[in-house]
Amino acid sequence: MRLNEVTFTDARPIDGYGPGFFRVGGEVVTGAVAVLPDGIKAWGGYEDAGTLLAAAAQIDVLFVGTGAEIAHIPADLRHALEAAGIGVEVMASPPACRTYNVLLSEGRRVGVALLPV
Repeated sequence: MRLNEVTFTDARPIDGYGPGFFRVGGEVVTGAVAVLPDGIKAWGGYEDAGTLLAAAAQIDVLFVGTGAEIAHIPADLRHALEAAGIGVEVMASPPACRTYNVLLSEGRRVGVALLPV
């Protein structure tokens, strides 16, 4: 089987995660984080729609990682993101990290907002 190395250009992949932290592009970030085309940002959780809406012109899909288990996000957050033209996919944080990395490697316009596991 042939394996190809994935190149992410200037985008920042998620290298790992653990209890209370994420490693993004080699940098350890504690707490909730949003990884968007314009950088890595602390995310205030479901009440912090502004951080995510600021990237509306740069992304088509936002993955929302809800921590260790999948959970619903507040309806007002989903509606605000969708009204801004952002597709929203909700899943637990570990699969959100993996899915984000795969689509990022394909050059897709994606972002991810993650609650720690």
